[in-house]
This record gives sequence, structure tokens and C-alpha cells, in this order.
Amino acid sequence: MKLITRHTDYAMRALCIMAQEPGRILSVEDIRNQTKIPRHFLRKILQILSRKKIIKSYKGKGGGFTLSCDPQETTLIDIMEIFQGRFILAEHMFKKDKCPRVKKCSLKKKLDKIESGLIKDFKFITVSSILVADKFS
Repeated sequence: MKLITRHTDYAMRALCIMAQEPGRILSVEDIRNQTKIPRHFLRKILQILSRKKIIKSYKGKGGGFTLSCDPQETTLIDIMEIFQGRFILAEHMFKKDKCPRVKKCSLKKKLDKIESGLIKDFKFITVSSILVADKFS
């Protein structure tokens, strides 16, 4: 089980590259050369980010992508939700119905606490915070 998928990981890498050069239009090749993400996979991720208004795309000669979001406000959980859906640690389902013990279940209470803690932590991981951390590591 992966907590963060390859799509989310690659999207965050691409956003960090764009955040390093604010306002500059970067081609798929510019981003790919720095991230080593396979071209077809990167194009798909960039198209999704563009549709979600996280980045802006420019067509034609000299076209490419640039950030349209604030890297200090764009969080890991935002990107996870785009590529992975709502973050849920456990659904507490029994076949197609909710588990009949869901209100009394001590495991559910513990998992819910872990889930809310992870979400809170993911909200503190921004594109900008990753760049700052990378500079000092």
C-alpha cells in the first residue's frame, strides 16, 4: 500500500521545478530534464494540473507551463486529492454497508485520530516548504 502515489509524487516534483522559476514558461522537456519523469506520464500529470487551475498552459511555439497557484498555499493534501481522491485511511465498510459496530469500534477511533493527524501534517507541507527543505539538505 502506498500512502502517496507516483502521480502525486511526480506532480509535486513538477510544481517544485516551476516554483523555482516563477513566471518562466517551462516546456515539458525543461521539466522532464530536471525531474527524469517519463515524458508521456509527465504530460498527463501536467494536463490534469492545468485543468485544475494549479498551473497554466501555453500552446504553440515557446509554449509550456507555469504556476498559477501560490506555492506557499498549495499543499500536499491539495495535490493528493487531485490525483488520489479524498484521503481516507479506512472506510469501515462491511460488504456494501457501513460496519454495524462503527460507533463503538475502538480501532475506528484510533484510525480516525491517525487520519486527522496525517491530514493536518499534509496541510503544512507546501510546494514552498519542500523547496526550502531541499536547500538545506
